[in-house]
Amino acid sequence: MSKIRKIEGITKESTQAMIDDALSVYPEKAKKKRSPHLAPNDAASGCSSVKSNKKTVPGVMSARGCAYAGAKGVVWGPIRDMVHVSHGPVGCGWYSWGTRRNLMSGITGVTSFPMQFTSDFQEKDIVYGGDKKLKVLLEEAHDLFPLAKGISVLSECPVGLIGDDINSVAKQSAKDLEIPIIPCNCEGFRGVSQSLGHHISNDTIRDYIIETREFAEPSSPYDIALIGDYNIGGDVWSAKSLLEEIGLNVKSVWTGDGELEKIAATHTVKLNLIHCYRSMNYMCKVMEEKYGIPWLEFNFFGPTKIR
Repeated sequence: MSKIRKIEGITKESTQAMIDDALSVYPEKAKKKRSPHLAPNDAASGCSSVKSNKKTVPGVMSARGCAYAGAKGVVWGPIRDMVHVSHGPVGCGWYSWGTRRNLMSGITGVTSFPMQFTSDFQEKDIVYGGDKKLKVLLEEAHDLFPLAKGISVLSECPVGLIGDDINSVAKQSAKDLEIPIIPCNCEGFRGVSQSLGHHISNDTIRDYIIETREFAEPSSPYDIALIGDYNIGGDVWSAKSLLEEIGLNVKSVWTGDGELEKIAATHTVKLNLIHCYRSMNYMCKVMEEKYGIPWLEFNFFGPTKIR
């Protein structure tokens, strides 16, 4: 075992003092809830002293994120040819947009829509409900960006707390605007981390999108889909290039730099390759059971994995 390296001037006591200073600005109730999540690193103890596996508290930033962060920041946000609406206060939407590194190709406003869209919930929306506001937002988004292939509605904590019915608004608006509008009930407090947001989003893709389209090009025995790759820093582009060099035809990506109609036609590919096993493994199993599509894990991080 390698020797633990100590940094001069940093001790367990000095780290605890820094944590105490950071917590001093919190109100007592918030401080009590936040303090178990911060602790000095003590490698000698052999276990973590940080409390985890608890639901994220709405309004309190944590390293784990929340169900909404998993839905917006990971699964839905990287789909490039859709408008993604964060339905709730502006802060969560801004954070989920500004901190993600999923890259997109295409022409902004024409074939890709990387901008941040929010319903900017205010106090009056909490009191009177935000359904009417959401309906107007969807109409405005469609008017501004008529070339978007669809719209996702990703609900934040207040929407779930007051019981707004985004499903019925999305259903009626989709009928009025004649485009797919997919509601995703992914309020942050639903899960202890981003993971549940991945699952909720996968379920909405399964229920609203997949099997609604066919690929325009003729099928071939080498048609594959990349599942659970979100183009963080452009890794999808590298993976596609390597796979196409050996003769495979990457028809669809879930969901990094993905396109709605190609995701909808994934049920016709011959093989699914999954990158992030944790976030989408059960979707591969669903497609295997329903459509008979086999799947394999892949990882192209480093020369050894590529070989």
